[in-house]
Amino acid sequence: MQKFIRSFSYLFHPLFIPVYATLFYFFVAGKYFHNNEIYLVFVQVLILTVLLPISLFYLLQSLGRIKSKMMLDKKERRLPLTFYALLLLMLVKHSFSSFVIPELYYYFVGVMISTVLALLLVMFSHKASLHMMGITGFTVFVISIAAYYHISLTVFVAFFILCCGFVASSRLQAKAHSFSELILGTLLGILPQIGLWFIWLLK
Repeated sequence: MQKFIRSFSYLFHPLFIPVYATLFYFFVAGKYFHNNEIYLVFVQVLILTVLLPISLFYLLQSLGRIKSKMMLDKKERRLPLTFYALLLLMLVKHSFSSFVIPELYYYFVGVMISTVLALLLVMFSHKASLHMMGITGFTVFVISIAAYYHISLTVFVAFFILCCGFVASSRLQAKAHSFSELILGTLLGILPQIGLWFIWLLK
């Protein structure tokens, strides 16, 4: 059972969540796009939110700037979070400029805001769970898609809420975070996404 719970830390690693969100979006709305548009967006998201951050991580690790894969030290988080926020800014400013995808655009704006807030907290010696930030933001995004397209995604919403619980349990089991850090990460993931509803979903 412990191995099962711990697997959620790897399955829902923060770097993978934007790719999951992109795949989920096109799973729901793919019929409105050409295949080449889907491939273009997916590749851009994959490169900017997974491949480049992983490359930076191993570079910093080889230089001795990061000692732990979990980045338990608050100072170790500053440079990766800064770099990730810049990559998200690049994605939002340029990668979605060829054609408008408001759902993904505002999702990634929310992720960028969450990342910047997590960075600011680190600057003031506070740590939030990036795992919880990622999975809860994704869960709110699924709810957003259901509301935007007026479709029932109850099964998916229930599944991802359950996953939020498993991810939180896995982080506690690994002693990577305190309960307050999990709550902080949850708020960072949820609030920017809900706040942006007033711009694109509720207008």
